[in-house]
Amino acid sequence: MDEFKVKNFDLQKVQNQTRHKTDGLSSSTLVLRRGQAFTVTINYDGRPFNPLKEKLIFQIVLGPLSVEVPVSRFAQPSLTQWTAALERSVLNPTGPRALSVSLSSPASASIGVYTLQMRVEAHLNVKTHSLGQFTLLCNPWCQADSVFLESEDLRTEYVKSDIGLLFKGSPGNIVSRPWSFDQYEKGILDICMKLLQLSPQHQADMGKDLQNRSNPVYIGRVISAMVNSNDDKGVLMGNWSGDYSGGVNPSKWSGSADILRMWAETQFRPVKYGQCWVFAAVMCTVMRALGIPTRVITNFNSAHDTNRNMVIEEYYNETGEKLSIGGDSIWNFHVWVESWMKRPDLGRRYDGWQVLDATPQEKSAGIFRCGPAAVKAVYEQKVDAQYDVPFVYAEVNGDVHMIIVRDGKVLSKTVDKRRVGALISTKHPGSMRMQDVTSEYKTENVELPSRTPFLAPSAADTRRYRLQPEAAVEREDFKGVAVSLQLLKAPVVGENISFNVTITNNEAAPKQLKKHVNAQNKEYNRNPTGTFWEAHDDVKIGPNETVTIHHEISFKEYMLKEAAEDSLVNLAVVIEDVKSQERVLASEEFSIRTPSLDIQIQNELSVINNTPQLATVIFTNPFNVAVSGELTVSGSGLLEEKAQMRLTIQPRETIKKPTSFTPRMAGAKMLSASLVLENPPTVLHGFKTINVQAS
Repeated sequence: MDEFKVKNFDLQKVQNQTRHKTDGLSSSTLVLRRGQAFTVTINYDGRPFNPLKEKLIFQIVLGPLSVEVPVSRFAQPSLTQWTAALERSVLNPTGPRALSVSLSSPASASIGVYTLQMRVEAHLNVKTHSLGQFTLLCNPWCQADSVFLESEDLRTEYVKSDIGLLFKGSPGNIVSRPWSFDQYEKGILDICMKLLQLSPQHQADMGKDLQNRSNPVYIGRVISAMVNSNDDKGVLMGNWSGDYSGGVNPSKWSGSADILRMWAETQFRPVKYGQCWVFAAVMCTVMRALGIPTRVITNFNSAHDTNRNMVIEEYYNETGEKLSIGGDSIWNFHVWVESWMKRPDLGRRYDGWQVLDATPQEKSAGIFRCGPAAVKAVYEQKVDAQYDVPFVYAEVNGDVHMIIVRDGKVLSKTVDKRRVGALISTKHPGSMRMQDVTSEYKTENVELPSRTPFLAPSAADTRRYRLQPEAAVEREDFKGVAVSLQLLKAPVVGENISFNVTITNNEAAPKQLKKHVNAQNKEYNRNPTGTFWEAHDDVKIGPNETVTIHHEISFKEYMLKEAAEDSLVNLAVVIEDVKSQERVLASEEFSIRTPSLDIQIQNELSVINNTPQLATVIFTNPFNVAVSGELTVSGSGLLEEKAQMRLTIQPRETIKKPTSFTPRMAGAKMLSASLVLENPPTVLHGFKTINVQAS
């Protein structure tokens, strides 16, 4: 009985993960947050541990990095170094004997998968024991951590929540798209850690990469590059061609787990295909899983200014057809993420939300990635602040020049100062509403004498720009006639598009006019394709008269060829004065929303964990023809596997499809449904948030 003999160890997984707020995260290891103590129990035989006779030393190993931490009887937890202190010794004459040790990591420890060992050094021998592995994450609950977020409500939303809304469409007709971030799904955390391990930085210099992983700025740059597959073994391959054969149409994804699992199960081959909202949603999953507060942002009318002159040139012919000339474009919407972190490299005033964009658009230091760009630096036009502030600034600012051309000659020009960055939005914390964050990125278009003038980021083009206090839309060359377009209701797939063209004669003489109206289908990220509908009329207008002309575009005329959840239309009108041959243009880009699915829960106010429940998906076919497709119902923490069924629905028929589910996690959860129709090729969505009560 005179020897202290270690029998086994207990990493106290349930208790530690509850204290570290990592319960629910699925991993093959214990999951902890840095800057916080955790308890290890040592079960032993023989006499009690005697610090005068033996030493206990923990060895904490991360790749080639390791630290030795002797167990002390009196050590206080430290936020700057690893510590190990004896908690208590349980003496039980009949049962097992146990020793509890409190280990504590520094708040700036590198995140990663650690190996934990313990050495017992006695007078005559040394024994080393392996305790297993633990995954260490960032800790937004710890004040000393550089991702600390003060509000518990915001930590719940931006770290713990696994449900979200992505906003798409156009500012006048916003599409709310449900997304399941899935960070609690089986194996997802381990896959997220794999992204760090497979990064080019880790492959090139493991030790340096692991040391740098203490810094969320570094982590954000690595993940931004690894979510796309352009330079590495990253997760997603982008495709904007409209041809998604050999992969999945980006509109059909509804959560991150399918994508991350497919990547892991195919030996890290890129998953086909992603577009901006998919890249952003997967990046949000990874960052939240790593413990970094993150939210998804949509910038409506996002500028892609290829020649860096802060002006987006759009060209039309004289009948209102938009032309694919010039390299500039405005994406109807573009989606990125913001992550919350300190910026010691920039100074305290730039702490807070940082833009990170995984969509491969332009290279940053030779790699397709973007950020972290401090939102405050974008607001202040501080273009010398790393990383990629000028690129983000250009996405939310810039004048749009709409130019009518014929045979290479400019016939007229209209300037719009408000369209770019018209609305920047995210999901409101704690609800399924939209939150407008435009004012965090930009001010109203007024003169700002105290601001640094914008310096274009190209070395060749060093012109300076200021925001001007001019009207939002200026019409050059032609003041005699004004024209505007007005949609009469938000367009929905299956219904006609109704709009008015309003023409005003500003002069005291009658006019003979030609009216050309042109509608083109478009992808959200580029100029429109060919015209699918047009109208050409002669209009007589009296002195100082205003006339309004009504138009309808039928569903048959705009029906899509490829499945999408929201199609986009570029509508333009050109008014030509026959006598003077002067022209004026008005244009509108808008989304045509798909009808939504309705989900009803049988006992909505008493959904209890581990208790079977019933949901019903309801849909009325709005089309004049029978439609066929596949209905999928899914919900992280609600359904073990997706429920899928084939449907054929007659014209105007209402279907009700029941699905049973058993919640396995308390808290706010989301049940989502998607219906992929073949004809017309359309993707429909619906969702229901459910508050699951503890059993």
